[in-house]
Amino acid sequence: MAGGRRRGILLLLLWGFLQLVRLPFSATESFIGINYGDMADNLPPPSSTARLLQSTTITKVRLYGTDPAVISAFAGTGISLMLGAANGDIPNFASSPAAAAAWVAAHLPSSSSPAISAVSVGNEVLFGNPALASQLVPALQNIYSALPPNSSVKVSTVHAMGVLASSDPPSSGVFKPELAAALDPLLAFLSKTGSPFLINPYPYFAYQSDPRPETLAFCLFQPNAGRPDAGSGLTYTNMFDAQVDAVRAALDAKGYKDVEIVVAETGWPHNGGPDEAGATVENARAFVANLVSHLRSLAGTPRVPEKSVDTYLFAVYDEDLKPGQPSEKSFGLFQTSSLAETYPTGLMRNGTNGLGPAMAPAPSPTLPIRPSPALASPAPARVPGQQPKVAPVQPGSAAAAAAPSTQCTSGAAGCHNPSAAVLSRTPSALAILTGAWLMCFLLC
Repeated sequence: MAGGRRRGILLLLLWGFLQLVRLPFSATESFIGINYGDMADNLPPPSSTARLLQSTTITKVRLYGTDPAVISAFAGTGISLMLGAANGDIPNFASSPAAAAAWVAAHLPSSSSPAISAVSVGNEVLFGNPALASQLVPALQNIYSALPPNSSVKVSTVHAMGVLASSDPPSSGVFKPELAAALDPLLAFLSKTGSPFLINPYPYFAYQSDPRPETLAFCLFQPNAGRPDAGSGLTYTNMFDAQVDAVRAALDAKGYKDVEIVVAETGWPHNGGPDEAGATVENARAFVANLVSHLRSLAGTPRVPEKSVDTYLFAVYDEDLKPGQPSEKSFGLFQTSSLAETYPTGLMRNGTNGLGPAMAPAPSPTLPIRPSPALASPAPARVPGQQPKVAPVQPGSAAAAAAPSTQCTSGAAGCHNPSAAVLSRTPSALAILTGAWLMCFLLC
């Protein structure tokens, strides 16, 4: 009889455990953020956007400016912000510690809410604004020095993948030698202050340069044979990991293994012109949903396993005022009018595809135009927000060495792994189950 009761209780506990691990994902994730652009004339009020993002598992937002209405909208949400200072501010910050201190005093909240996690000074300066390169580190230093004592705010700048001279295979990742005069002191600053190296990898642009079906599978985390890296002995099965690891290899080669990588932008357009291969809703859904699943798996990259890189998705909404090709305006994960998802992403906590209709649109933004998402390969100087044509890159060519890897890293397995929340719950559940079994064995 006692043995029967024990078996019954064990079966009941096992059933409860299985229900626990089957619960839908609802926890927030410290490694998933999103970019909140403002180059549109139909945006909902910042308060609606803050409420929308609270209904997701996203925990941090990157801004391209310091709009007080936007910053204050996130107070009390538990969502942290990365603020942006424009490229045009760099000379003033570099030459005047007082100007940097005034900027910090004006734009960082005096209270702890909303939390400001980082400040990005400039966007793709080393790639698109070489005249500012020598002023970048003095500007960063003056902003950092103006922060309150013991501040946890990180100060950095965002880079395009074009800062790499080689990235294919990932183990060959190395920075362009001509950037050393600006890059070496920047890396020393990041290492000293514990700030991250911010990078914009876009598998979409790499696919444009090599629009083959096998490349698309690599870029979308879909099943593929994988591509071995002879230099490291590792195999890559999705583009995202390959690009991140190429940057990791470049940092390691410079002796900065301690500098963390943060993905400041990555995404896939859901619409594009007739000459923009792959810009479809289906591909955008596959990329974003599979990337989110890959990050949640905590698999990391082949070079840095078991640790998901902090990643800011691009972007909350489409930006209809951006110049350039149709794809430039079509990275939004949510609709501006309905606040519904453009396509399923797996980010919603409430099991739906978004919130109800927003309130009246906010006034048109007046902030200066900023650069668009980073290209997958170096290009001549361009109009901010405009995507130049990308010529096909042949593996092994000089152009291939200058462009990010067209490999795509692991994906299929990463796309279907359980979420981080489920994984984190499992050890606790097993401990509870084991303890209950032992108690039952001893007492029943």
